[in-house]
Amino acid sequence: MKFFSLTVIVALVLFSNAALAQSAKGTTLPSVKIKALDGTVVNTSTLSNDGKPIIIDFWATWCKPCIAELQAIHALYEEWQKETGVKIIIISIDDARNSKKVLPFVNGRNWVFEAYIDENADFKRAMNVNEIPHSFVINGKGEIVYQHKSYAPGDEAKLLEEVKKILAEEQAKKP
Repeated sequence: MKFFSLTVIVALVLFSNAALAQSAKGTTLPSVKIKALDGTVVNTSTLSNDGKPIIIDFWATWCKPCIAELQAIHALYEEWQKETGVKIIIISIDDARNSKKVLPFVNGRNWVFEAYIDENADFKRAMNVNEIPHSFVINGKGEIVYQHKSYAPGDEAKLLEEVKKILAEEQAKKP
């Protein structure tokens, strides 16, 4: 009986995670204010890439898996841009106490991503981010088409695969 109960619980957890992953699919970015690293306030609904895909990655300076993921993506980013035109946007969830660390942290790693800080966690809540790293792939129309939580080496390849899938679908729709 214990095995059956455990199996049911595991199945429910897996189903709810799959449902959560799909729940945002097809929705657009919410309208929330975040700060660029220079202090400029930006509305998230205006984030764009001239009709090309975007990867939005929620992270924090204290999150080791986040740093590993962003380092892996950084190593490939120039190649990804040439191949797909994708833009990477990173959203730090460091709070007001730690937000001053974000700019030197990003600069110290020579990351060339478009970077923002979500000090009040408004964007994080609006996107239903409960754990980091948490990545979203956005198509050229601004719709969320894929999301992924956590990081293991090689996960960045899945992000690129999703970007390529978007581009292939858009190409197939052209006359």
